[in-house]
Amino acid sequence: MSGTRRNFIAFAAATAAASAFSQSAWPNRPVRIVVPFPAGGTTDILARAIAPELSRAFGQQFIVENRGGAGGNVGAELVAKSPGDGYTFLMGTVGTHGINRALYDKMPYDPIKDFAPVTMVAGVPNVMVMNPDKARAYGINNVRDFIRYAKANPAKLNMSSSGNGTSIHLAGELFKSQAGVYMVHFPYRGSAPALLDLVGGTMDVMFDNLPSALQQIRAGKLKPLAVTSLQRSAALPDVPTIEEAAGFKGFDATSWFGLLAPAGTPADIVNRVQQEVAKALATPAMKEKLVAQGAIPSGNTPAEFARHIDAEHRKWAAVVKASGAKVD
Repeated sequence: MSGTRRNFIAFAAATAAASAFSQSAWPNRPVRIVVPFPAGGTTDILARAIAPELSRAFGQQFIVENRGGAGGNVGAELVAKSPGDGYTFLMGTVGTHGINRALYDKMPYDPIKDFAPVTMVAGVPNVMVMNPDKARAYGINNVRDFIRYAKANPAKLNMSSSGNGTSIHLAGELFKSQAGVYMVHFPYRGSAPALLDLVGGTMDVMFDNLPSALQQIRAGKLKPLAVTSLQRSAALPDVPTIEEAAGFKGFDATSWFGLLAPAGTPADIVNRVQQEVAKALATPAMKEKLVAQGAIPSGNTPAEFARHIDAEHRKWAAVVKASGAKVD
């Protein structure tokens, strides 16, 4: 064997070893989880529940970074354009990866090609909530009362949401379409500020993710009328579904949240993160914590999550078309 040949083989072996060492040494510095909405909403709640578990598992800090705007597109674009080196993840949502492509004429990222799915963290129903003082003033005790009032008073009710194109916005649009009512939509930069104005009386109604609204419901500051899932929630067992409350057969506007990495992130890193998230979600303490907040833990595999995202694209494209919702 020639010296050149031996040198090439030695170089190739060293390169492979260095690459393997680099992946095995990951992470050797802090990792960020980008939340594409402001602090306080369900996306943020779930990211902050998972981050400490990953920090303990990998011996490096997993830091939550809030980058809200454009229905989640600002934060998602940031991650899509980040290096696929395992140091940036996105807490994606049904909005960023299931709805927005059907709602926005122009998208700053491709939700399929620009990401490597890691795992779904949890699914949650939305909940139709009202300011209780407004509900009493309008004589609204349930969903049918709400529909009667809205039809008799077109454009008088104000509907807040966490932003144009979010699952919260689209759940409201779907309800408006099926109920045949019109409400004025006020998009906010996240769920927390929208809830704040709802509790304060500036807004009338919202279709919020259950975990972020639950504390205010339990405190009596919000009146729940119905959940938007096909089944009732264990966190609010006495609150009916939209189908039960209004007779809208098959009404389903649930949300989901999951970790994604930039495309090109090594599969070894993706799989290791998925496995640790699944372990954390399977612990009794985490299960109890999330279920009490109205969430249903998942932890599925990257392949399963990828199939779910693909199915959600098709589902929500049909919902968006039927509802007539659109964002420029």
